[in-house]
Amino acid sequence: MRRTKEEAEKTRSAILLAAEVLFLQKGVGHTTLEQIAKTADVTRGAVYWHFQNKAHLFHEMLNQVRLPPEQMAELLSADNHRELQTLRDICVDALINLVHDEQRRRIMTILLFRCEFTDDLREAEDRHNAFVRQFIDLCEALFQRAAGQGQLHPAMTPRLAALTLHGLVIGLFSDYLRDPQLYDPERDAGAMVDAIFRGLAREWPLKD
Repeated sequence: MRRTKEEAEKTRSAILLAAEVLFLQKGVGHTTLEQIAKTADVTRGAVYWHFQNKAHLFHEMLNQVRLPPEQMAELLSADNHRELQTLRDICVDALINLVHDEQRRRIMTILLFRCEFTDDLREAEDRHNAFVRQFIDLCEALFQRAAGQGQLHPAMTPRLAALTLHGLVIGLFSDYLRDPQLYDPERDAGAMVDAIFRGLAREWPLKD
């Protein structure tokens, strides 16, 4: 029985990996379960044994990793004494982590560039959007605290600061995923994120 469970898990992992590869190459909408089965070298019946349909397979693929909006929201939620520097470090680390986590990079590329959110994928879209909204709300609360301490740029409200930060950081994610040669997150992420914060906060320190 143990061997059977191990083989089943191996088959499931092969299907998920095949789905990642094909979704990345062809897009979610243009990939069939039959193509996934062929790439994974399993029967179509094996795919249906593990996954109800393509939407279920897509959802389980997302469950394998913590994507940046979700990860950043979780980190902010866990830090009761967060400051703007903490938020800055979370953004920088999230960009750098893409360099070292190939699977996260693949799955986020699929989510941003290879996925048409049809009705059957609505649950995955809603989940992603919920973490985006949570991140923005947490940032707004942090910027509200900074405003009370005189740290927020006078032209910015806490809400505008949160929306600006999210939009620009997601833009950096998108640019890197679209063209990894465009910039080096390990070398450049800190300077780019600091430039964002200099537009949001008073007297943001210059780094050497």
